[in-house]
Amino acid sequence: MRRILICGSNGLLGQRLALLLSSQTDYEVLNTSRNRSFVFDDRLFDYTQLDVTQKGDVKSLISSFHPTVIINASGATDVDWCELHREDAWKTNVVGVENLIEAARKVGARLIHVSTDYVFDGNHGPYSEEDKPNPISYYGKSKLASENAVRTASIPCTILRTILLYGYGIGVKDSFPHWVVRTLSKGGTIRCAEDQISNPTHVNDLAFAVIKAFELNRDGIYHICGLERISRYDFAHRTAEVFSLDADLITRIKSADLRQTAHRPLVTGFVTLKAQTELGLTPMDTRQGLTLFKRELESSGRN
Repeated sequence: MRRILICGSNGLLGQRLALLLSSQTDYEVLNTSRNRSFVFDDRLFDYTQLDVTQKGDVKSLISSFHPTVIINASGATDVDWCELHREDAWKTNVVGVENLIEAARKVGARLIHVSTDYVFDGNHGPYSEEDKPNPISYYGKSKLASENAVRTASIPCTILRTILLYGYGIGVKDSFPHWVVRTLSKGGTIRCAEDQISNPTHVNDLAFAVIKAFELNRDGIYHICGLERISRYDFAHRTAEVFSLDADLITRIKSADLRQTAHRPLVTGFVTLKAQTELGLTPMDTRQGLTLFKRELESSGRN
């Protein structure tokens, strides 16, 4: 029986993995996050508090639970926050990963680490796994540093890079389409960049890849994203269409007009042939992903 430790279980990906793996009788799953309580406290899921930046706690828990697989779905993902709080961002995104690596080595566990398209500069997308990273934000630099730590750790490991993740989660920060739905539903106007282009990814596609990575014992880097490369402006329009909202409230602008604290890679997107071939990934396009997201919101009774 595989023993699976999920770090970051209260996040969007962590929640989805907890739900998917809870139905599998051949897995023993321990969910963790830095929060005292779990969003699924009403269910019979095993959960304990763990801050991956606390080396002693990580070592103690992993030595005790002795997982065969560690899934790192934790991390600081707010790009502008990372730019302004570099020491804290490094501690969460790099030191925390180093702690997991050291503990994983001692118990012989596979580490599955989630990364981002922000390790690239956005000048030459779409990117394959062989393309050279060149991050232009501190968030991207911290994620690349964590990737390098994993790659050079001499342990069984998989790095899954993803892009613009969305889907329904409890108490998580609004994903891009959720922000669009909330704003347009209230009659608010929004401004979206037409020059930020990437492949939005429904969380189910990433969760599928995580599970396949450890089921098939795949090593190396895999690019995981949705099927369709699209601008933020067009993605907002597609969201309005799927949710039957007023797309006239969406204004087309350039990224520079947003005056964001951290630089964003403008044109990314991934080549996913490796993931499709070796993991069996069949990614959704934006219409499929947004339709599923709409059903998720309707089932939860929230919008």
